[in-house]
Amino acid sequence: MKFSVLAAIVSEDYEQKVIDASRELGAGGITLLSGRGIGNNAKKTFFGMTYEGSQSIIIMVLEKGLSLEILKAIQTLIIDKEHNDSHGVVFTIPLEHLGGIDLSQLAKFEQHLKDTF
Repeated sequence: MKFSVLAAIVSEDYEQKVIDASRELGAGGITLLSGRGIGNNAKKTFFGMTYEGSQSIIIMVLEKGLSLEILKAIQTLIIDKEHNDSHGVVFTIPLEHLGGIDLSQLAKFEQHLKDTF
């Protein structure tokens, strides 16, 4: 079984939506980090300081096929086609070695593979 790390960096407004969509598709453990970012266009200025807003960094270790499904679901959530805008970025990184994953989550990944193929 091959694994990937899925990382999504989204505005805090989208954090719960991303978590819910990921859980619905079969994600188990999710790590949340807080962050700040600097985009291409400054968002707000307050006394000469630019404020971009807080961002959530959402990290998951997933079975490779499941990571692609979840990536597509998150992409659908964060892309605003009407305004040609994005509320974040999502990507995967392949994992070569993995230790310490919960065995019950591993069983869920195996069941997902069986159900998919």
